[in-house]
Order: sequence, then structure tokens, then C-alpha cells
Amino acid sequence: MRILSVVGARPQFVKLAPIAAECARRGEDHVIVHTGQHYDPMLSDVFFSELDIPAPDVHLGIGSGSHGAQTGAMLAGLETVIGEHSPDWVLVYGDTNSTLAGALAAVKQHVRVAHLEAGLRSFNRLMPEEHNRVLTDHAADLLLAPTEVAADHLAAEGLAGRTVVVGDVMTDVLLTIAQAVRGERPRLLDELGLEPGGYSVATIHRAENTDDPVRLAAIVEALAALDHPVVLLAHPRLRARADAAGLDLDTDGLLVRTPLSYRDLVTAVLSARGVITDSGGLQKEAFELRVPCTTVRTETEWVETVELGWNVLVGPDGIAAAASRRRPAPTDVRPYGDGQAAKQVLDELSRARAES
Repeated sequence: MRILSVVGARPQFVKLAPIAAECARRGEDHVIVHTGQHYDPMLSDVFFSELDIPAPDVHLGIGSGSHGAQTGAMLAGLETVIGEHSPDWVLVYGDTNSTLAGALAAVKQHVRVAHLEAGLRSFNRLMPEEHNRVLTDHAADLLLAPTEVAADHLAAEGLAGRTVVVGDVMTDVLLTIAQAVRGERPRLLDELGLEPGGYSVATIHRAENTDDPVRLAAIVEALAALDHPVVLLAHPRLRARADAAGLDLDTDGLLVRTPLSYRDLVTAVLSARGVITDSGGLQKEAFELRVPCTTVRTETEWVETVELGWNVLVGPDGIAAAASRRRPAPTDVRPYGDGQAAKQVLDELSRARAES
């Protein structure tokens, strides 16, 4: 069985790692295509080396651009790649422009598409990620849902017949890394003069928070005014938008540094008192590590984190109270699986291919 994986952004590289390892264990023919959507080494190359992912077989080098230009360039490049490799499956991950381009390029050539992390919904149609999710799910032949909630969303859209719940592959990686680093002292503690439990880790990158200069200024001001230090891992998008708005991120109360490798991020979060983010992946990772999360959004795809009390959704004016709240009640609930999702994904791809 030949599987062609299309990836291009940091969360997708993490999801790719257990799939690549399981393909290697089973001896499956696995072709990795990197679109180049994230081209910063700290958001791309470091994940391949750190997570032992084979180097991409194809690197399209698309880079940044408007949604239409970027997706169109990917679509053109992927059409050629898929034609050359003739895979049994094109496997797309998550909700980026790379996801949608991979799905469209495959279905136009009558190649079966499997969508990993299918069925997530924010129900906010202003988010480009929401468009990508919905369109990809309705185009795909096999919908690999991470949770029962995601499967319910797909059923409500008439897609139950293509859906199977496999768990969350990011949990596979996270649990492995967390076990390896638990007890380690994060390097940034000594770099920044911090103590365990005395700081929050923050990431802000989504368009709704960065493209409005007034909202971005309010978020930066709120982070800087917290009653404890905040380590702001500044995504290139955040730096660019802050510069354009004339905002200085290096203010009292904010410790700004470049994004961390995945291992270092997990280590830093494990020792933090909390996480403040607009990232879908980091919300879930904080929950899995049992670190309170404050999400600067009006909705989340990972509703279980909110229902279980470990995540709070806020606007800029709610950051202070949420980030300083008490720890929630402990829970042993594992809505995202037991770390065996990649095995279930490969089982389902094999089963569906045999049935067809």
C-alpha cells in the first residue's frame, strides 16, 4: 500500500511523526510531501529531526502568500506529485491550506483521500481553518475522527458512513515525549531566570488576534500586565503584525523568545503554571499535560478541554482573571485516546483499501 502524506505546518509535522513510524514498522510505502507552508526552520526542519521523521521525499517550497495564491500554488504542485507517485491513499492532516490543496489535488485525479483529524468544528465561518476542514471532510473518502464529538459533527453533515473514530495522533507523540522529559528542568528557566510554576507560556498567531492592531495591542497589554511572568513564543506572523502596528513586544512582564522545539515546548509547559494561546494544538497539549489553559478565542474545536474545566475561552479583557485562576479539579478522563491512534489509522487505511 502506498500512502502519500501532505504536510506543511508545525502541527502537521507532529501528527506525521507517529504515522511515519507506524508505516515504517509495517513496511508500508510512505511518500512524504512538504508543501513549504511553514518554512521557518523552528517551525519546520527542527520537527523532522527531533521527532525522527524521514526527510520529505518532495519539498514544494511554496512559502507564504495570500490564501488563494498559496493554495493555488500548492494545488498545482501537488497535482504533479500525485500523478508521479500514483498512491493508494493521499493522507491529509488537520485544517491548513496544505490540507485543502492535498485533498483537492487528489480527488481531481480520482485518488482516494483520508482526512486525519476529521470532524473538528469551531462553527466560526470567519476562520479560514473552518473552511478548510469542512471542504476537506466533504471531499474525502475516509474520515479519521479524533473524538466522538468530531464523529457526531460529521454525522450531522451526512458523513457518518465515511467516518471512523481513531483517537488523536498528536496524543501519541505527546505522551511519549512527556514521559521522556518529565522531571527535566526546562532550559528557559535558567535562560530567563524563572522558577518552576512561576510563569505562563503564551503563543498568539491566529489572524483574528493579530490582524486587528487594536485587538493585538489589547492582548499584548494584557499579557504584560499579568501578576506573573509570561514567556511569549513569538511566531513569525505575530512579529510581522506587531511591527506593522508599531507594537513593541519586548515590554516589562513579557519575556519574548523564538518558538521552541517540540521537546523543549513540552518541557516548558510541564513546568509552567499555565498556558495562554490561540493555538488549537497547544490547548489540547496543555490539557493532556494537565496544565491550565487560557484560550484567546470565542470558540474551540476541542470542547472537551472546556467541559472538563482545564480550558477557558476569553477575549483580551478576560486574560488577567483566567490566567490567574485556581487549578481545576483533577481528572483522569482521556477523550483523545491512549496513544495508539497511529496504529488504528493504518488499520483503517488497510481495511478500506481491501474492501474497495
